[in-house]
Amino acid sequence: MAKKSNTNSGDPTRLKPFNGKNGKNGGVVHAVIETPMGSRNKFKYDEEIGFFKLSGVLPQGMMFPHAFGFIPQTRAADGDPEDVLVIMDEPAFTGCVVPTRLLGVIEAEQTEDGKTKRNDRLIAVAANSRNFFDFQSLDDLNDNMLKEIEQFFVNYNKEKGKKFKVLARKGPKQAWKLLKKSHKAD
Repeated sequence: MAKKSNTNSGDPTRLKPFNGKNGKNGGVVHAVIETPMGSRNKFKYDEEIGFFKLSGVLPQGMMFPHAFGFIPQTRAADGDPEDVLVIMDEPAFTGCVVPTRLLGVIEAEQTEDGKTKRNDRLIAVAANSRNFFDFQSLDDLNDNMLKEIEQFFVNYNKEKGKKFKVLARKGPKQAWKLLKKSHKAD
C-alpha cells in the first residue's frame, strides 16, 4: 500500500486551519501550540528555520495560564499568524496540533515605541475537552477567568516594554469573522 504524501512537509504553518465543516461557524479550527499551559518559557515557531525556538522567559511567579499558539495559514494585523489562547484540561507540548472550537476574541491594541496596532487574541477550547466540552462562547467562562486572561496579556506585554489595552470581548461569530478575514489561501 502506497504511503499518503504529507503535503504539509512538517511545516505547521501549512496545515489547513479548518477541519470538519470547512470553515463554517461552529466548525473545528486547528491550533498549533507554541507555549504550553503553565510554562514560563515562551516558544515561537520560526518560519525561516522551520523549528520552534525559545523566544523568552517569563519572570519567576509568572506563567502562561493556558496553552498559547497560532492558527495556521492566517496573517493577523501585526503580521504574525493569528494568536490563539487554548483552554484545555492538561498541558499540550510545543508543536502539538489541537482541534479547537472558537469561543470568542479579546479585541486589543498593543503599543510599542509610540506605535499602536491591533493585536487581538482568539480564545478557543480544545474540541475534545472533558471539562469544557459544552463551552460555546466566552459567556460560558467565569468572568474572573476572563479578567485573569486579560491581565496576563497586560502584564506579559508590560514585561516586554509594551502596552496592551483590552478594547472589547466578542463572541464566536466575531472570532470567526476575524479568522476568515486573516485566512490566507494557498
